Amino acid sequence: YTKLHAGGKFDHGAYKVSGGLHGVGASVVNALSERCEVEVYQRGKVHFQAFERGKAMTKLEVRGKSDKRGTKVYFKPDPKIFPVTVFDAGTIATRLRELAFLNKGLEIHFTDERTDPPKAETFRYDGGIKEFVTWLNEGKETLHNDVFYVDREQDGVQVEIAFQFNNGFSQVEQTFANNIHTVEGGTHLSGFRTALTRRLAEYSKREKYFSPDEKPSGDHFREGLTAVISVKVPDPQFEGQTKTKLGNGEVEGIVNSVFGDALATFLEESPRAAKTICEKAVLAYRAYEAARKAKDLVRRKGALASGNLPRKLAD
Repeated sequence: YTKLHAGGKFDHGAYKVSGGLHGVGASVVNALSERCEVEVYQRGKVHFQAFERGKAMTKLEVRGKSDKRGTKVYFKPDPKIFPVTVFDAGTIATRLRELAFLNKGLEIHFTDERTDPPKAETFRYDGGIKEFVTWLNEGKETLHNDVFYVDREQDGVQVEIAFQFNNGFSQVEQTFANNIHTVEGGTHLSGFRTALTRRLAEYSKREKYFSPDEKPSGDHFREGLTAVISVKVPDPQFEGQTKTKLGNGEVEGIVNSVFGDALATFLEESPRAAKTICEKAVLAYRAYEAARKAKDLVRRKGALASGNLPRKLAD
C-alpha cells in the first residue's frame, strides 16, 4: 500500500492471471485517499494498518483472532485532490454485475448505506457469460433458443465465448481480458470476428444460402448478434493507459482457432439454429445490395439532371 510495483501479479505463483500491469493500484488509491484502513484476515489473526494520504499512521498490528480469510479495505477519497467525492452507485453496481457474470459462481454483495433504508443487491450467476448474453438480450426476440458457449484453454490462454442472435439490426459485442472491459476490443475481438465470418460464410455457401456471385461481408453475418468474449491471458498487453484495447498478438490466433472449431461443430449439430442465422445474414446482405443499387440510381439521375444535356437525352 506504500510501495509501487509490489503487487502479487509479479510472482506467477500468487495469481494465474491478473488485470494489473504495474503493481500500482492499491498504492495509488492509498496516496489519493484522505484516510485508508486495511484489515487482513490470515493465519487465524486479524492484521490492521491505517494510512493518511499515503503515509502509514500505525505499524502493522494484530487485532485479535479470526477464522475468516480475505482483506477488508476502507478508503475515503481526498477532497484536496478530487472536487467530487460522491460515488455513483449505478456505476459500481454495473461493474460488480460484470464481474459476477465473468466469474460464474462468484457471489458479490453490494450495499449502499447512504439511502434509508440501505439499498442492497446480490450478484451471482452460476451460468456465467451464458447468463450475461441472456441478460443483454432481455426483451428482444431471439432467433435460436440455445446460447452458444465454449470454454477452452489453449497455450495458457483461457477462451470463453457465448453468443445468441436476435431479430434486431444492431450488434452487441462485449469483450473482456482478465475481467477488464476492453471497450475498444483488440486482438480477441478480431480473432472472434474472423472465425465467425469464415465459418458462417463456408457453411452458408455449402448449404447454398448464397449464390456464387454473392459476396456477403462480416457485417451481414453479425447483424442481430449479441456476444460476450472473455479471455484470461497470463501476461496481458493493453494499448493505452486505460486498458481499453487488448494488444497481445498471439491471442488473435488462439481465439480464432478455439472459437472457429467450436462454431463449426455448433453449426453441424444445431441445423435449425444454423438455418435461422444464415437466413438472417441473407436478408441483411440483400437489403444492403438493394439499398446500394437504389443509391447508385439516384446518383446517376442526379448527375444527368445537373449536366445541362440536350433535351432529347433527358431521362
